[in-house]
Amino acid sequence: MPASDGGIAVKSTLTVVAAALVDRDGRLLVQRRPEGKPMAGLWEFPGGKLEPGETPEQALIRELAEELAIDVDHACLAPACFASDTLGDRHLLLLLYVCRKWRGTPIAQHATALRWVRPVELHALAMPPADEPLIGLLEALI
Repeated sequence: MPASDGGIAVKSTLTVVAAALVDRDGRLLVQRRPEGKPMAGLWEFPGGKLEPGETPEQALIRELAEELAIDVDHACLAPACFASDTLGDRHLLLLLYVCRKWRGTPIAQHATALRWVRPVELHALAMPPADEPLIGLLEALI
Protein backbone atom coordinates (compact mmCIF):
# COMPACT_ATOMS: atom_id res chain seq x y z
CA MET A 1 0.00 0.00 0.00
CA PRO A 2 1.50 3.38 -0.96
CA ALA A 3 2.31 5.81 1.79
CA SER A 4 0.61 9.16 1.79
CA ASP A 5 1.63 12.66 2.65
CA GLY A 6 -1.16 15.09 3.38
CA GLY A 7 -3.68 13.02 1.44
CA ILE A 8 -1.52 12.70 -1.68
CA ALA A 9 -0.55 9.13 -2.54
CA VAL A 10 3.19 8.59 -2.88
CA LYS A 11 3.92 6.42 -5.91
CA SER A 12 6.60 3.76 -6.03
CA THR A 13 9.98 5.24 -6.84
CA LEU A 14 12.04 4.23 -9.84
CA THR A 15 15.69 5.14 -9.28
CA VAL A 16 17.71 5.69 -12.44
CA VAL A 17 21.37 6.64 -12.79
CA ALA A 18 22.92 8.48 -15.71
CA ALA A 19 26.31 9.84 -16.69
CA ALA A 20 27.30 13.15 -18.18
CA LEU A 21 30.40 11.87 -19.98
CA VAL A 22 32.64 14.87 -20.66
CA ASP A 23 35.38 14.67 -23.30
CA ARG A 24 38.61 16.70 -23.39
CA ASP A 25 36.86 19.41 -25.43
CA GLY A 26 34.13 19.90 -22.80
CA ARG A 27 31.45 18.14 -24.84
CA LEU A 28 28.85 15.77 -23.40
CA LEU A 29 27.77 12.43 -24.82
CA VAL A 30 24.06 11.87 -25.42
CA GLN A 31 22.37 8.87 -26.98
CA ARG A 32 19.10 8.52 -28.90
CA ARG A 33 16.51 6.15 -27.46
CA PRO A 34 15.64 3.27 -29.83
CA GLU A 35 12.26 2.63 -31.44
CA GLY A 36 9.97 0.40 -29.41
CA LYS A 37 11.12 1.89 -26.08
CA PRO A 38 9.27 4.53 -24.07
CA MET A 39 10.25 8.02 -25.26
CA ALA A 40 11.75 6.57 -28.47
CA GLY A 41 13.79 9.04 -30.50
CA LEU A 42 14.58 11.34 -27.57
CA TRP A 43 18.17 12.16 -26.65
CA GLU A 44 19.30 11.18 -23.16
CA PHE A 45 22.33 10.74 -20.96
CA PRO A 46 23.51 7.11 -20.91
CA GLY A 47 22.55 5.06 -17.89
CA GLY A 48 19.67 3.00 -16.56
CA LYS A 49 17.80 1.45 -13.67
CA LEU A 50 19.31 0.16 -10.47
CA GLU A 51 19.06 -3.58 -10.00
CA PRO A 52 18.25 -4.98 -6.52
CA GLY A 53 21.29 -4.81 -4.26
CA GLU A 54 23.24 -2.36 -6.44
CA THR A 55 24.57 0.98 -5.34
CA PRO A 56 23.99 3.83 -7.80
CA GLU A 57 27.67 3.76 -8.76
CA GLN A 58 27.67 -0.01 -9.37
CA ALA A 59 24.55 0.33 -11.52
CA LEU A 60 26.07 3.15 -13.56
CA ILE A 61 29.34 1.27 -14.14
CA ARG A 62 27.31 -1.76 -15.31
CA GLU A 63 25.01 0.33 -17.52
CA LEU A 64 27.91 2.18 -19.19
CA ALA A 65 29.58 -1.15 -19.98
CA GLU A 66 26.32 -2.57 -21.40
CA GLU A 67 25.22 0.54 -23.33
CA LEU A 68 28.52 2.00 -24.50
CA ALA A 69 31.12 -0.79 -24.10
CA ILE A 70 33.30 1.42 -21.87
CA ASP A 71 34.88 0.72 -18.48
CA VAL A 72 34.56 3.29 -15.71
CA ASP A 73 36.14 3.23 -12.26
CA HIS A 74 34.03 4.14 -9.24
CA ALA A 75 36.51 6.92 -8.37
CA CYS A 76 35.82 8.61 -11.75
CA LEU A 77 32.10 9.11 -11.02
CA ALA A 78 31.33 12.46 -9.38
CA PRO A 79 27.75 12.98 -8.15
CA ALA A 80 26.48 16.12 -9.87
CA CYS A 81 22.72 16.63 -9.51
CA PHE A 82 19.39 14.87 -9.57
CA ALA A 83 15.93 15.24 -11.06
CA SER A 84 12.57 14.14 -9.70
CA ASP A 85 9.56 13.62 -11.98
CA THR A 86 6.38 11.62 -12.43
CA LEU A 87 6.75 8.81 -14.94
CA GLY A 88 3.46 7.04 -15.61
CA ASP A 89 2.29 5.42 -12.39
CA ARG A 90 5.72 5.73 -10.74
CA HIS A 91 7.95 8.47 -9.48
CA LEU A 92 11.33 8.84 -11.20
CA LEU A 93 14.43 9.81 -9.28
CA LEU A 94 17.28 10.44 -11.73
CA LEU A 95 20.78 10.63 -10.26
CA LEU A 96 23.27 12.27 -12.62
CA TYR A 97 27.02 11.78 -12.30
CA VAL A 98 29.80 13.54 -14.18
CA CYS A 99 32.53 11.33 -15.61
CA ARG A 100 35.63 12.68 -17.36
CA LYS A 101 37.71 9.49 -17.54
CA TRP A 102 36.91 6.03 -18.92
CA ARG A 103 38.55 3.23 -20.86
CA GLY A 104 37.45 2.46 -24.41
CA THR A 105 35.60 4.37 -27.09
CA PRO A 106 31.84 4.74 -26.58
CA ILE A 107 29.88 2.61 -29.06
CA ALA A 108 26.07 2.63 -29.28
CA GLN A 109 25.11 -0.89 -28.17
CA HIS A 110 21.36 -0.22 -27.75
CA ALA A 111 20.85 3.41 -28.75
CA THR A 112 20.21 4.36 -32.38
CA ALA A 113 22.87 7.11 -32.30
CA LEU A 114 25.48 8.81 -30.14
CA ARG A 115 26.32 12.49 -30.30
CA TRP A 116 28.92 14.71 -28.61
CA VAL A 117 27.47 18.17 -27.87
CA ARG A 118 28.38 21.30 -25.96
CA PRO A 119 26.21 21.83 -22.86
CA VAL A 120 24.43 24.81 -24.47
CA GLU A 121 23.45 22.60 -27.45
CA LEU A 122 21.38 20.36 -25.17
CA HIS A 123 18.62 23.01 -25.18
CA ALA A 124 17.96 22.30 -28.89
CA LEU A 125 17.64 18.52 -28.44
CA ALA A 126 14.39 16.70 -27.71
CA MET A 127 15.08 15.12 -24.31
CA PRO A 128 12.98 13.33 -21.68
CA PRO A 129 11.28 15.76 -19.28
CA ALA A 130 13.41 14.58 -16.33
CA ASP A 131 16.63 15.43 -18.19
CA GLU A 132 15.67 19.00 -19.13
CA PRO A 133 16.16 20.60 -15.67
CA LEU A 134 19.69 19.18 -15.58
CA ILE A 135 20.84 21.14 -18.64
CA GLY A 136 21.31 24.47 -16.85
CA LEU A 137 23.13 22.79 -14.00
CA LEU A 138 25.49 21.07 -16.42
CA GLU A 139 26.14 24.35 -18.26
CA ALA A 140 27.26 25.90 -14.97
CA LEU A 141 29.27 22.83 -13.96
CA ILE A 142 31.14 21.94 -17.18
